[in-house]
Amino acid sequence: MEKFGKRFQGKVVIVTASTQGIGFSIAERLGFEGASVVISSRKQKNVDEAVKKLSNEGIEVLGLVCHVSNAQERKNLIQKTIQKYGKLDVIVSNAAVSPSPDAILETKESVLDKLWNINVKASILLLQDAAPYLKKGSSVVLISSIAGFSPPALMGMYGVTKTALFGLTKALASEMSPHTRVNCVAPGFVPTHFTDFITKNEHLRRGIESETLLNRLGTTQDMAGAVAYLASDDAAYVTGETLVVAGGMHSRL
Repeated sequence: MEKFGKRFQGKVVIVTASTQGIGFSIAERLGFEGASVVISSRKQKNVDEAVKKLSNEGIEVLGLVCHVSNAQERKNLIQKTIQKYGKLDVIVSNAAVSPSPDAILETKESVLDKLWNINVKASILLLQDAAPYLKKGSSVVLISSIAGFSPPALMGMYGVTKTALFGLTKALASEMSPHTRVNCVAPGFVPTHFTDFITKNEHLRRGIESETLLNRLGTTQDMAGAVAYLASDDAAYVTGETLVVAGGMHSRL
């Protein structure tokens, strides 16, 4: 894609949960900008399909199965990346689940564990494995959500896990400085498979659109553009920050 610059020429990027939706668009955008991208998701079929799409667009891509709550698969993701490309410059931690619309006080412990393990803990454990390979000038981007600022009723505990990522961004930015920058993107509502239950309901969709200043839902490309900025050297003096990409929807002062 000629319209993009080449900010990631010679860079190696891992994006988790990247065979569809926001994750796929992030991998695609960084690939268009010259990165070698390593994509992953839980199912081999999804990985194969996404690799084919990206390859057909002229992107250098490696696809691996990785369930982020599986320690061996996380280690494999890092090791295979290093084996093939010899280095690692950027990690985008995008994997998340929202398994239940239940109120927090009615959420089963097993569901609380799943939300915590995938939405928060897996990012930490992945970065523990990756840290030895993240050299000067490297970058981490965590994908949170506008739901982290004020967790909505239907996604209460999901929202709380996304709040945790704002704090994790600050803590890791301090711990991984000065060599690695750590930032966060908080997407607004984007029509993907993940948000089908909201965005396919016409009434809910219109309500959300009316809460934005731009009067539309976001696109996966909107999110990819924000991640590309934070991960690139254009943001060389930005760390510990959360960028809200939500069309002006209320988040914070």
